[in-house]
Amino acid sequence: MWCYEVVTITQLFDLGGDATSMLFNVIWMVVFFVFILFFNQRMQIITYQRNVEKAVDRLQAMSDKSREDIFKVVKPFNAENADIRASVNNYLEFFTIEPVSLDPFGVLGRLEHILDVRRERSMLFVSQVAPKADKHQKANIEDVIEAATAVNYIYKVIRHYLLLGKKTKSLMIFVQLDMQLPMIMKQAEAYYTAQRTFAAAKPIGDGLGPLVAAKFMVGSPKEAIAEEVVYSQVDVLGRKAYVLKAEGPGGVVGKPGEAVKQLIEKLGGKVNRVIMIDAGLKLEGENTGEVVDGVGAAIGDPGPEKFKIEDACVKYKIPLDAIICKMSLEDALTTMKKEVVESSETVYERVKQAIKERTKEGDTVIVAGIGNTMAVGQ
Repeated sequence: MWCYEVVTITQLFDLGGDATSMLFNVIWMVVFFVFILFFNQRMQIITYQRNVEKAVDRLQAMSDKSREDIFKVVKPFNAENADIRASVNNYLEFFTIEPVSLDPFGVLGRLEHILDVRRERSMLFVSQVAPKADKHQKANIEDVIEAATAVNYIYKVIRHYLLLGKKTKSLMIFVQLDMQLPMIMKQAEAYYTAQRTFAAAKPIGDGLGPLVAAKFMVGSPKEAIAEEVVYSQVDVLGRKAYVLKAEGPGGVVGKPGEAVKQLIEKLGGKVNRVIMIDAGLKLEGENTGEVVDGVGAAIGDPGPEKFKIEDACVKYKIPLDAIICKMSLEDALTTMKKEVVESSETVYERVKQAIKERTKEGDTVIVAGIGNTMAVGQ
C-alpha cells in the first residue's frame, strides 16, 4: 500500500522554527518572486541584445574592410590623384525597386528592363572609377562592388533591428534576431570572402556550368549569340550540339536565357533537347560536388532569363533537362574547390550520357553552361 507524506510550506522551503529564520526565508521568497516577475524578461533582453551587438560589431568590421578592399582593387585602374571614396560610399547605397506585381501581366518584361538599367548604371560607375581597366577587369570590379554592397546591406539591416529593439525594449525582436543570426552571419561571411576571390580574379564554384561547357567548346570557333554569351557548334556522339556559356574570362553571367531562345528560333524550333548545367544549392548533410539530374530550367535568375527558356521550349515542345552540381552558397561564391573541379568531369560525362540515351544520331541538342565565368576561358 502506497503512503503519501504531506509536505508543509515550512518543510518545502526549510523554514526554521525560530522567528528570525522564518522571517529571513519569507523575505528571500518575496525577493525571489519579485525578481522572477519584474527582472526575468529584462535579463533575457540583455542576454539576447549582447549576442546581437557582437554580430553587429562583426558585420560593421566586415563592411568597413570590404570598402577598403574596393579602394585597393580600383586604385591601379583609377586616374591619378582621383578621390573615389565619396563615390564608392555613395554607390554602396544604390538600390533597385522591383516593378509592381499586383497586375502580373508583363511583370517579367518590366523586371528585365529594371535589371538592364541597373547593370548599365553599374558598368557606368565602374568605368568612372576605373577608367584604365579593360572589359574583363571591369566585370571583375563590378562583382567586387556587388559583394561589398551585399555585406553593407546585411550590416545596416541587422543594425536597424538592434537599434529598434533597444528603443522599444522588445524581447521578441531580439529573440527573432538571435535565432536567425547563425544563418545571417554565414551568408555575410560568404559574400565577404567572395569579394576577395573576385578581387583576385579566381574561378568560383558558380563557374561549374561554364567550365563544363568550355570542355565541349575546346578548339571550336565561337560566335556571339546574346549579351555576353557565346556558343560553339560541336559534334557529340553524332549529334549536332550547340554549346553556350558566358563569354569570359571576366566575371559575367550574361543573358543565357536570351541566348537559348535565339538559338531555338534560329534553328526554326528544330531542337530535340535542351540540357542545362548549373550549380545547385546543397542541403546541410549533402556533399559538395554531388551531381544530380532533373528537369526544368536550371538557372539562378530573378525570372526573365528562366522564363525565356521555358517559353521557347514550351512553344516548340522541346524536352528540358537539368544537371546540377551541389554546393553551399559559400562554395558557389568563393574559389572553386577541388570537389567541384573533380565533379566537372562527372558532369561532362553525364551530359554525354544524357545525349546518348535521350537523343538519336543526327538530332540537334542545345547544351547551356550557366554561371559566372570568372577566370574560365573560352
